[in-house]
Amino acid sequence: MSTLSLAVVGGGALVVLLCLSAFFSSSETAVFSLPRGWIDEQAATGDRRARLLKELSDDPHRLLVTLLAGNNVVNIAISSIVTVIVTTYLPAGPAVVATTLFTSFLILVFGEIVPKAFGLGNAKYWALTVSTPIRLTERLLSPVISLLDGITRRISVVLTVESDIEKPYVD
Repeated sequence: MSTLSLAVVGGGALVVLLCLSAFFSSSETAVFSLPRGWIDEQAATGDRRARLLKELSDDPHRLLVTLLAGNNVVNIAISSIVTVIVTTYLPAGPAVVATTLFTSFLILVFGEIVPKAFGLGNAKYWALTVSTPIRLTERLLSPVISLLDGITRRISVVLTVESDIEKPYVD
């Protein structure tokens, strides 16, 4: 593949992955910023998205694992793609520095800070909107999510971490 083709395909993949990173970050902030009472009230209205949001938030640990697993896989993929592109133009040493700085900037601004601000500012609307894609993600990644969920729960017990660590965010 030519360097131009690599840059174009890689750039396109970066845009898609940054959108996914923004999705996971904004979803996490929106869902975990809502009072549990509001979620219960919305679910009682019969809104399908609200019932799904309630189901997801009924197990906040699994929900958090789903969102963090999705976000981390996407962010690592972003870093990998940027590394491949940058190393075609720069030698290894400078490529590491350039990749680290560029990727950190991209992920912090477009994958974390702006999306989290959006999620917080539009929490009710966004949490309902993302409930279906989050459930789909959880089901698609179910074996991985179950493994991570089980491991992190066991580690928390060994470390004597409060088992309902997410509770303050969902009450």
